[in-house]
Amino acid sequence: MASTFTPLGVELQATGENAGTWGTKTNTNLELIEQIAGGFIQKSIAGGAQTTALAVSDGSTGAELAHRMIEFTGTITGNQIVTIPNDVQNFYILKNATSGAYTVQFKYATGSGDSFTFSATQKKTAIIFASGNPDTTDPKMIEIQTGGDVVDDTSPQLGGDLDTNSFNILIDDAHGINDENGNEQIIFQTTSSAVNQIDITNAATGGGPSIQATGGDSNINLKVGPKGTGLIEVLGADNPGSIQLNCESNSHGIKLTSPPHSSGQSYELKFPTGNVTADRFLKVASVSGSGTTGVGQLSFAEVSGGTSWQAVKTSTFTAVAGEGYFVNTTSGTITMNLPAGSIGDEVVFIDYAGTFDSNTFTISANGSEKIAGSTADLTVSTERAGNTLVYTDGTQGWLLKNK
Repeated sequence: MASTFTPLGVELQATGENAGTWGTKTNTNLELIEQIAGGFIQKSIAGGAQTTALAVSDGSTGAELAHRMIEFTGTITGNQIVTIPNDVQNFYILKNATSGAYTVQFKYATGSGDSFTFSATQKKTAIIFASGNPDTTDPKMIEIQTGGDVVDDTSPQLGGDLDTNSFNILIDDAHGINDENGNEQIIFQTTSSAVNQIDITNAATGGGPSIQATGGDSNINLKVGPKGTGLIEVLGADNPGSIQLNCESNSHGIKLTSPPHSSGQSYELKFPTGNVTADRFLKVASVSGSGTTGVGQLSFAEVSGGTSWQAVKTSTFTAVAGEGYFVNTTSGTITMNLPAGSIGDEVVFIDYAGTFDSNTFTISANGSEKIAGSTADLTVSTERAGNTLVYTDGTQGWLLKNK
């Protein structure tokens, strides 16, 4: 009676068979069993969409499917199917090490039993039980669920909340958290040897969540910035948007609040460009644009007379409403360009060095605006002259307050 073979190629010797070679064949069988129990093989499935049948070799080692771990390799350009004979029953450790965004399916050669498939993005390792005999009609591939390997699995999913068990989550520089569509939501940037960070704290009923700077330093700024020409917006809800500046105990504070929606206001206020000085108040010195979207330039103005005096001018300059200028023409003539006027705006000038008679001082209106009813420039050539210009309207423009 001739020898027979198992589905994985182990030779079953009949009585009286293989005289003189029985020991060799037994050694081969033992090597096969060892290979089936813990052997590793790489199998290239490179190429386009195709079906690859893993081979068996009766009575010899090296058969592809007679290994415990099979690593699929190669660049695939189409979906792959890998099959084994229907009567094979074994545990397999399968690793998808292919490159290319295509699926790799592991199944029996025939029948409609369950198969196992690596998705196009799953470059991972899986443990599979091939049921085979006795379920030879429709044998199944059954995945043995484990804790999972998030290194190999490019799309791992949690079955519940992730408890860090008092440990931290380490995130690489310039990486973070994406939404369910794969779009970036939070990106973390790292700093070498960082000692300062932010704390985010939720709140119970009646309180508000907080974002606060904390860390090893005693005093830490909290920086918030937009990109490009963007803005930092404070949103409104039931009330207009507000910023509250608290005391050091956070028990009270003052608020800056936007006008209500009903006012339709979207104007902008720019803080003064000059140095802060005692005994001055803030006033809108000039306005660009108009209406609800106008941009107001603030300046520091004196309480008495309302004039904010500036440092000595020695070259041509553009005036700001509400400011006064000491003008020194010792080195040559100087032109003062007036701002766009609004009714009641004032600009003051004085001959600083008494040199207007030798080097004149010229006053030029903004665009088509007028000075004393004329579009021509005004030239001042009187030694120690000083005056105040007041804007009236489009007809007369800027008028001299003192004659």
